[in-house]
Amino acid sequence: MSRLRLASASPQRRAILEQLGVAFEVTPANVEELASGDPRELALENARRKALAVPGELVLGADTDVGLDGEVLGKPRDEAHARELLARLAGRRHEVVGGIAIAEHGEITVAEVVVTAVDFRPLDAATIDWYVATGEWEGRAGGYAIQGRGAALVAGIEGDYLNVVGLPLARLLDLWPALLPVRPPG
Repeated sequence: MSRLRLASASPQRRAILEQLGVAFEVTPANVEELASGDPRELALENARRKALAVPGELVLGADTDVGLDGEVLGKPRDEAHARELLARLAGRRHEVVGGIAIAEHGEITVAEVVVTAVDFRPLDAATIDWYVATGEWEGRAGGYAIQGRGAALVAGIEGDYLNVVGLPLARLLDLWPALLPVRPPG
């Protein structure tokens, strides 16, 4: 199999692939991402754009968005915006939408969306202030990181945990099982 290029600078996506033992190179895509619209269509289109923006035999593009009531929440601009997003999510269910796309020689061959439902605990102002003070919200869709201190904000999830982290690995492997490293015999 050709060496995979990950069209993303996301440390979470890199860590997920490394944990699995997948051989890959990081080549961040320099594309303008769509920021508004239907969360599913947005995640899929951004993943496709990233996969097509990086040259290579095999390129993986991915995008993660947080949707609430059909609206994409995006990444917080600053601390005040992070507080606003967390307050909107508090005590509610939202969707984390992961778009994945694989391009082979510049042509999209695999593209799909995975949705995970995330239930937030009710959050008081002190909890929101504590989380915002961690700085973990920076650069995160919806303003939180479930794999870090943001786990304290979550009551439960329905679906793929790694999708919330940043890459729907189970679905990616269903669509592209050759990503798994070859196992030695025996």
